[in-house]
Amino acid sequence: MALTLDQLRSKYPDALAWSFGDSPELASQLSTLVIAGKKVATCGALLTWNAEASKPQPGGYSIILNGDNRPVCVIRTTGLFLTRFDRVTPEMAMLEGEGDLSLDHWKQEHQRFFQREGTFHPEMELVFETFQLAEVI
Repeated sequence: MALTLDQLRSKYPDALAWSFGDSPELASQLSTLVIAGKKVATCGALLTWNAEASKPQPGGYSIILNGDNRPVCVIRTTGLFLTRFDRVTPEMAMLEGEGDLSLDHWKQEHQRFFQREGTFHPEMELVFETFQLAEVI
């Protein structure tokens, strides 16, 4: 039986709850990659990060929601660091676990995402987060 969001909040009292991406389809696709062990990192625009009230912290937990806004897994943040879009390495792109795992694919898809968000610039600052899968719901 799957745990509800309220039950997970009881189990992980300080956990954040959020979904990847900017659409239900992307949220489900990326959460599936996390559950499969292929996605162990994510990133976001520093401008967006600074505007958020709650932020992941190393050692902290996040309840990941799918495109239906249902909890599907819990991750634990293992690291946070700043980088720039134009300084993302092939190794960093691979950690995100998306597409063919190449830097070219990463740049293409993330540029599209950040353009939709209105934050894209080739030298934009990113918060890069690494994490480990703590629990599958």
